[in-house]
Amino acid sequence: EKIRAGATIVDVRTPEEFEEEHYPNALNVSVEEVQTRLEEFGDRGKPVIVYCATGARSAYAARVLKLSGFKDVTNAGGLYDMPGA
Repeated sequence: EKIRAGATIVDVRTPEEFEEEHYPNALNVSVEEVQTRLEEFGDRGKPVIVYCATGARSAYAARVLKLSGFKDVTNAGGLYDMPGA
């Protein structure tokens, strides 16, 4: 599966985990900060793909984004579930 063109990819792990390893061009917004940093996710009609280590934090983040009006949110699961990771 390929990442859709124009999608915002967001790593919702901690900055320390992100620093160690992350998906190319991913934005890092830790799960605790998703609600307060919504403007960083861009246009609410644009696709957003979230991932973490196992898929649990990204499932929570995806729910927050959907409840905040983002139309096209995908929980990709863990970093190693990402295409080409």
